[in-house]
Parts: sequence; C-alpha cells; structure tokens
Amino acid sequence: MRTFNKTQFFIWALLIAAPLLLALPLSADNGEGGYRLLQLDGYKVKWGDQTLGTGASITYAFAEETMRFDGARNCGELAPMTLISGEGLSYELLQQETAAAFQTWERAADLTFHRIDDARKADIVLGAQGKPIGQAYANVTYRPGSQDGVRAIDQALVCLNPERGWKVGFDGNTNVYDIRYTLIHEIGHAVGLDHPGPTGQIMGFRYTEAFAGLQPGDLRGIRLLYGPSPNDGAVATTEVDTQPLESPTPDEAVRTPASLSID
Repeated sequence: MRTFNKTQFFIWALLIAAPLLLALPLSADNGEGGYRLLQLDGYKVKWGDQTLGTGASITYAFAEETMRFDGARNCGELAPMTLISGEGLSYELLQQETAAAFQTWERAADLTFHRIDDARKADIVLGAQGKPIGQAYANVTYRPGSQDGVRAIDQALVCLNPERGWKVGFDGNTNVYDIRYTLIHEIGHAVGLDHPGPTGQIMGFRYTEAFAGLQPGDLRGIRLLYGPSPNDGAVATTEVDTQPLESPTPDEAVRTPASLSID
C-alpha cells in the first residue's frame, strides 16, 4: 500500500446521487447561466495558467494498487479501478467509457487529456473507493499562490463505489448509474466546475437519464475556464435538453466552507 503525503491545501469533495439534496461549496456565480465555477476559499480553480479562458494539458491514470492520500476529505483511499468492473462492464469497456468521458470535455474546450501508466505521477487519479460510501466523489487540491482570483489545481481524485452496480447506457433505471455519465460529471468537478443546481445540465447534482452529453450551461462554464476547443466544430453534446434550467431552492443551496466534507 502506498501513502502520499502531499501538502493538502483546500480540499473539495462531491457526491452525485439522484435523491439527495447536497450542501454546496462557495461558488463563483449564481448558476443562472446554467453553470457554476468551483470556488475554494474565495478563489476560482483551474488547470494550467491561472488565467480564465486559457487551455490546459492534463494527465490521468487508473489506480492499480491501493493508494492513500493523507488529508483528502474524500477519495482518501483509492483501491484498484478494476474493482469497478463486473457483469456487463468489463475492465476493457470501463477503460473505453473513461476515455470517452474525457473526450467529451476535450471536444468542448481547449483541454487535452493523456492517460499515463503511473498513477503516482498523474494529475487526475481515478479508482474505486477504498472505504465505499455513496456513489461517486471528486477531491480537488490546489497550489499556493493566485493570479487575478484564480489558483492552479495541483491534483484531483475521482473515486467510485465498487459496491454499487454500474451500467453502460440508459435504460430508465436511475438507481443504477451509467458509468460514462457519472465520469463526465466527476471529471467536470476535477477541472473546476461546480453544481449549477439539481438538474438541466450534466453538472447538476441529481442523476438523470434525460440527456447523455454536455448541455449549454456545461459548455459555457468549461469554455469560460479554458476557452473553446481548437476543433470548435466538433459536437460536444449528444442531445439537447429541452427542460428549463432549475435554480436551487434556498434549502438546496446551503453553502458550506470548502474544507468541509460533503455527504
């Protein structure tokens, strides 16, 4: 078992779950445009240059052994990603769905993702939860120093519950989550997006099978952070959601300090 003693600055963890109302961290806007930028301790966060609208190149890897991240509020212990595979979701298919989830964000903004073998050197590490809880979480840490209210992300973790069932595609059963949809959502957090509200965007905090790809608010948010994709003509959304955007009710929009765990 490997333990990582990186200095943890401000940590944010997220859970997506269909029926739950979650406490939301402080955010960079009110979500009226269908997006909300993650804001930690008063700072927006992004990969690459600390300037909004500039692109970034990011590496990711699967945990292949148990890894511990001291100080992480969620995903503090990652087990091998192979634990997520099972009946109907082979490890090969899981890898393909993960690559497709990263490609969804690549097509939307000036982002490139490269998979590497060594999870110890990756910017984003994906794995199974070592201590299963909930459905899926993301954990973000950032570096010291800021520029124009923006700090650089240092590392992000994405962890999935190996005790939950996972599927590929939609079948109307929202108790079992589509793996690609879930990963698109969690990667969105890992690159600096928050929940804009409960539904209407893929970054909404309630799982839905109303659409499979990025929605207009998701696109506005990611492009504000990283600029448009160099291949701007590429389709980044598979379906257009016709539902009006929902804003959180006062009870749903409870704000908590970024250093608190959300569950």
